[in-house]
Amino acid sequence: MGRVRLEAITWDRLGDLLAERLLDLEPADGSPWPRVAFDGAPAARPGDLAQRVSEALRVRGRSSLVVGTDGFLRPASVRLEYGHRDVEAYYSGWYDTGALWREVFGPLDADGDGRVLPDLWDPAADRATRSPYVQLPPGGFLLLHGPFLLRHWFPLDLSVHVLLSPGALRRRTPEAEHWTLPAFERYEQETDPAGTADVLVRADDPRHPAWGG
Repeated sequence: MGRVRLEAITWDRLGDLLAERLLDLEPADGSPWPRVAFDGAPAARPGDLAQRVSEALRVRGRSSLVVGTDGFLRPASVRLEYGHRDVEAYYSGWYDTGALWREVFGPLDADGDGRVLPDLWDPAADRATRSPYVQLPPGGFLLLHGPFLLRHWFPLDLSVHVLLSPGALRRRTPEAEHWTLPAFERYEQETDPAGTADVLVRADDPRHPAWGG
């Protein structure tokens, strides 16, 4: 964090600036679909920023698909095999990364067909969503959001990390979910998302973000 200079900004302006940056983004592997991650704890609401960027891209004439990893949770029988508050399971086993590789990233390879499954599992009903595939046109952006995204070696062309300080993370995480906090501490220690991401957004005060990148 000490090496990154952050500047105050509004959420709307941030969405516009990120969209402008994405317009010049060219995947290194030759894929026609740039893949962007919005990484952050649920309390940091990275999905809100992904939606803002999607809208900013739309008004600039570019297609995008917003995909949340909460649509790729494993069935409850797998997620909760070791109990409802097992930190290791939450960190390593709640999200179906195999399905994300197969249904989201695979179709967006250089030789893919662009047909992406936007979600797979409804955790509330604990059943498959049966959502139809979405055809992402060449030049369209994948905007993936969720926690722990930078530890899976996904083929990302740009990564954005929405950071909360430990105090802000605790305050903004519902008390019933405080048991998840050690997983985010471990993620910080093992992955250093603030230092790894291409763009860093600090959102301790949800009304006044700051960014660098």
